[in-house]
Amino acid sequence: MSARTAPSTPPAPDLGGPALRAFFRIAQAWGLKSAEARRLLGDPPESTFYKWKKQQDGAPGRDVIERISYVLGIFKALELLFPDPTRADAWIRKPNAALPFGGRSALERMLSGNVADLYVVRSYLDAQRGWQ
Repeated sequence: MSARTAPSTPPAPDLGGPALRAFFRIAQAWGLKSAEARRLLGDPPESTFYKWKKQQDGAPGRDVIERISYVLGIFKALELLFPDPTRADAWIRKPNAALPFGGRSALERMLSGNVADLYVVRSYLDAQRGWQ
């Protein structure tokens, strides 16, 4: 296949609907309050958040797509580490003595609002799985 016919990366709007649907399923599985889910998405305006939640579609920006990508990775890593879905979903709320958490839960770390904190949680879980 030549460079001219190679598939290109879809633009963010094409990823918006599937990404938002996945995010809201994870938010439900984790029992997130709307304020927590909004914070994980980078605090979009309330009206935008509720529109995305209701329609399960939209065109979020790159920052939101990046945040959702980390949340998806965290969710998947937890599924692999804890085959019991109840245990996997509960892990994010449990206090954790590991260095990145300092006794707080992973969710508390993720709710700081910084995308870097999502990265830290994802990296920690990947290391626990042996992916460094």
